[in-house]
Amino acid sequence: NSKKRVQEDFLCLLGRKPAEFDPSFNGPIKKRGCTDIICCILFIIVILGYLAVGAVAWLYGDPRHVLYPKNSTGWFCGIGANKDRPYLFYFDILKCATSVNVIATALNGIQCPTTQVCVERCPSEFGAALYFPGMQPSAVFKQELCVPSIDLDNPGMVMPEILDKELCPAFYVPSAPVLGRCLPDFKQLENIPPSFSNIPGLPASVNDTISIIRNGTGDLVNGFNAKEIGVRIFEDFASSWPWILICLLIAMVVSLLFLLLLRFTAPVMVWVLIFGVLAAGAYGIWHCYWEYDNFKNLSASINDIGFTTNFSVYLEVQETWLAILIIISVVEAILLLTLIFLRTRILIAIALIQEASKTISYMMSALAFPLITFVLLLVCVAYWGTTALYLATSGDPVYKVVALNSTMSSCQGINGTVTCDPQNFSADAYPNCPSASCIFIKYNDEGLLQRSLFNLQIFNAIAFLWCANFVIALGQCTLAGAFASYYWAFRKPQDIPMFPVCAAFLRTLRYHVGSLAFGALILTLVQIVRVILEYIDHKTKSSQNAVARFIMCCLKCCFWCLEKFVKFLNRNAYIMIAIYGKNFCVSAKKAFMLLLRNAIRVVVLDKVTDLLLFFGKLLVVGGVGVLSFFFFSGRIHLPDSNFSSESLNYYWMPIIVVVIGSYLIAHAFFSVYSMCVDTLFLCFLEDLERNDGSQQKPYLMSKSLRKILNKSNESPKQRKRNN
Repeated sequence: NSKKRVQEDFLCLLGRKPAEFDPSFNGPIKKRGCTDIICCILFIIVILGYLAVGAVAWLYGDPRHVLYPKNSTGWFCGIGANKDRPYLFYFDILKCATSVNVIATALNGIQCPTTQVCVERCPSEFGAALYFPGMQPSAVFKQELCVPSIDLDNPGMVMPEILDKELCPAFYVPSAPVLGRCLPDFKQLENIPPSFSNIPGLPASVNDTISIIRNGTGDLVNGFNAKEIGVRIFEDFASSWPWILICLLIAMVVSLLFLLLLRFTAPVMVWVLIFGVLAAGAYGIWHCYWEYDNFKNLSASINDIGFTTNFSVYLEVQETWLAILIIISVVEAILLLTLIFLRTRILIAIALIQEASKTISYMMSALAFPLITFVLLLVCVAYWGTTALYLATSGDPVYKVVALNSTMSSCQGINGTVTCDPQNFSADAYPNCPSASCIFIKYNDEGLLQRSLFNLQIFNAIAFLWCANFVIALGQCTLAGAFASYYWAFRKPQDIPMFPVCAAFLRTLRYHVGSLAFGALILTLVQIVRVILEYIDHKTKSSQNAVARFIMCCLKCCFWCLEKFVKFLNRNAYIMIAIYGKNFCVSAKKAFMLLLRNAIRVVVLDKVTDLLLFFGKLLVVGGVGVLSFFFFSGRIHLPDSNFSSESLNYYWMPIIVVVIGSYLIAHAFFSVYSMCVDTLFLCFLEDLERNDGSQQKPYLMSKSLRKILNKSNESPKQRKRNN
């Protein structure tokens, strides 16, 4: 007895004392109080601050600077006064490519140092400002391509002056609208007319002109082609979305059927997977021995080749196959011994998987709960993206006078040094520089809000991560509370409470927002460190030596492992919170110690469940993906259908959408199933420690689990006979 007391005191000192019997405990505790109130208050303050940041961004931001192009006078194309002129035309697009980063220019609203006008349609032909004395400007230029302030029928100036002030383009080429900008159509550049050789600023050779246009605007066109591809993909999605939804519906039905079939076929599937792995190992042993024997007969030894960087040569010597044979044999032996000694625990894992299927069948609403989590996550992502966009455009645009013809010496003094208003700007104020224009330079960064933009963006990202992790924690805790109410019901399904998922959701929101926020905050801090490490690695990758790369790789690996551990700990802590209603730290410690006392069972159950669910995801995603491939590629034709694969620009687009959507659907269903298994497992371990099978302390586990463990509940007759 003294030895037993010493052992109990030692376990208590380590925090590993088994759970004691509580006669009043019969499932998730009803009488509970609010937990981790300080963290709850902090989370509410952050949410209010997040809403305030969004409101400020909405008041001062203007996403039109990113969504719409602007002409040289600062007006947006496609809206307002330019509603009928949605495209931006560059007078000399070569200046865009040679002066600034053109892709950043387009995406951030920065203008090129050339006149730009909003046009109804992009030019579809070649044009050059070739004139002779006495010719009227209207015979040389097109009014729709010139600045609106000039009237070609009565310009009031001569042709050279119009060109010097860039009131009309000196040349234009066939263009296509991409991201609202008129960009050269490379397919038609080969048909450039010989008259382009007489345009000032362009070479005399037509081929050289084509080369300059290609090279000067190549990066610009390539950058905008991504948007053009995106438009085509959107067209494909618009024409195929009903069939995409049908494929996703099939994925949902297959996922549901797979989970329901697990209730009856789990033992067969688990043993098939286990023996399949063993059979693959046995085949590997045979193949390696066969290769080894062949090369041994050929006397192919590693001594004959020595050291070489061509590693494929090593596959043609006997020592390589002998080494692989030994490694696979050792792994196969370990698997066999593990299977022999852990067969009982594998049977427990199978029984819990079957019990999870039965649990979900009693509360089918749990399968729909991930939809709520998905909607909340979608709200978080949308709010973060919108806030980031409005914050990025919250500064007032700054315009400065820029000489479009910077080679003139009289323009050097004003180039980029004088601020201006593009809507009231007049080049007449600078008579010595006729090409002066008012160009957007940057957003104002001198105000209090603008100086704080970087910090606000950081806060936006951190608050988003915290909210997203909280939403995931809310879903896990809710499902854990619902599934725990099933396990601890003495009579199933009679003692299961009404609407268990809804009750668990309301109970979690009422009492445990602080605990969920605490766990989400810990995970968020780890994720922030990982993001910082990735940022540092990206910025310093070119200057890192071998030691620095090794240290960075180790740090990234360590924090990746830490994130996985925190997710595992949080998940089990939320289960304990849902059952006992304690704060996060107490629940995390209780869950960790309970799992530590049953470490082998945890490993076996985790691996068996992961393998089974991976097989299920592979089945759903692979099956639906293959079906969508045959349909969208035109290999399957449906009668009386208006859809044809020939109408798609990229038939792989709907296939990718279906595969990704099928994975998300399968993951949503199987995450519920995995959460159910984890919850029942913790309840099962608690059941073993709390109860002993007597009439006062009966086991609440299923009959299959009691049979596997060789345990039973004592009936009244047995109790009388034992007494």
